Amino acid sequence: GTIRRSRLESERPEQGHRVESRGKAETPLRRLKLLRTLPLLVLAVLGLAAGACSDSEDIGEFEQVVFMAGFKAQANLPFVAAYVAQDKGFFADQNLDVEIRHASSGEHLNLLMAGDVDFTTASAASVLKRRSDPELPIYAIALFGQGSQQAFIALKESGIESPTDWEGKTFGYKTSQPPEYLAILKANGVDRSKIKEVRVGFDPRVLTHGEIDVLAVFDSNEPDTIRRTLGFDVNVWEASDYGLPSMGLTYITRSELGEESPEKVERFLKATLKAFQHLVDNREEALDIVMKFAPKEDREHQKFMLDIELADAVSQITQDHGLGWMTDQQWKRLYDQFVEFDALPRPFDYQTAYTDRFLKAVYDGNELRWP
Repeated sequence: GTIRRSRLESERPEQGHRVESRGKAETPLRRLKLLRTLPLLVLAVLGLAAGACSDSEDIGEFEQVVFMAGFKAQANLPFVAAYVAQDKGFFADQNLDVEIRHASSGEHLNLLMAGDVDFTTASAASVLKRRSDPELPIYAIALFGQGSQQAFIALKESGIESPTDWEGKTFGYKTSQPPEYLAILKANGVDRSKIKEVRVGFDPRVLTHGEIDVLAVFDSNEPDTIRRTLGFDVNVWEASDYGLPSMGLTYITRSELGEESPEKVERFLKATLKAFQHLVDNREEALDIVMKFAPKEDREHQKFMLDIELADAVSQITQDHGLGWMTDQQWKRLYDQFVEFDALPRPFDYQTAYTDRFLKAVYDGNELRWP
């Protein structure tokens, strides 16, 4: 339908919660609906029902959309883009009535496939793995992390200064060994057989307690926690430091939805990319909005998270084409790396894991078409 702009929008499971608009009477969408409703009531009182009906049809109906963040409420960039789009009325500008939810136990992909959720988040690595097996019909529609969130740290006091120092040490990973770890070892000529590898879960204190020497982390999370909360400085390594393929969080949807309702996808993407652009220059305001959705979180930690992910979100690619952009070369390099290190259950056509058709539809050069 025609869009008319109003003037009034890793995946560790933790306890999340469904978040709807806080203080419903104060949301831009509800204000817009109220302003639209009042003239109709006045006209009805005046006996001009026909005119009221005509006005209502001209305005157009809001389309219901469900977005589920793949983790608890916090300042991961694709989450923040949705929060800001809701709070600033960018969704409403696109005639979208968006319900924002948060995954509580990694259920977002199942809900996406069941049709209960329209859009969610996933790392590029996860998208490749899920397309490989169980061959989920999903694809990425925008890339928020031009660099991966995967990083590796050691306490600065340990004297571990480079990956070559990992030999003879103990490496701790959360649930499975990241392909980036294996790629870094190869790039630096490290003998993997000389490293003890152990699964440690999600508590970073295994590093500060001396149980391990090197820990796999998310770069926008544990380094800050260990420094500010636990009081230890750390050295950090990332795959991009060695020119290795590196991609972060994406928005994903069902390929079926993309084929059947492309305008819905474009409008959702427009609103969130508009929010993305807005928050780049309005970080404190964006943090204020984050805290509405995550009132119990530490603001300074959320600021660290947002700053790191914004730094990872820009590259020459986004300067040339616009925020959220992704290329075939990025996906191919990451796919080839995963194949090299046996990180995929089975090979498949990597181009089915993403589509840039919606980015091309909402951008004119590197300028977002708005509204």
